[in-house]
Amino acid sequence: MRLRQLCLLAVLMIGATAHAEETSSTGSSTPLSLSAGSQITELQQRLKESERLREELGKQLQSADAARESAQLNRLRQENQRLAQQLKEAQGGALTRWLTEQQQWFVTGGAVALIALLCGIFASGGHRRRRQWLN
Repeated sequence: MRLRQLCLLAVLMIGATAHAEETSSTGSSTPLSLSAGSQITELQQRLKESERLREELGKQLQSADAARESAQLNRLRQENQRLAQQLKEAQGGALTRWLTEQQQWFVTGGAVALIALLCGIFASGGHRRRRQWLN
């Protein structure tokens, strides 16, 4: 911070000497030291005001960044929930996706045929008799 002030003071002194030369050539009656001193105090006040404004703007920028980040965080959370829901749905429907619709009908028909065969075996009593036609 002191380096800034020294640079500012050097610039002011150069500017003051240029201004002093200009005023002395025009014949102004204001002494050089009073004019430079008033400019220095005025510039110091402007510097303090500028620093205060910079700090305020920095705080506003930080609050705006925080608000933007929180909005982005909320959006990412919603997207995460949506993706988790899609994952659950995909895992739940994975069993039916193993077989196509035609394969599912084939498996269903095979199961019905197997159940019918078992019912027939149990209905006949479990033993085979030779049945002959009577003439």
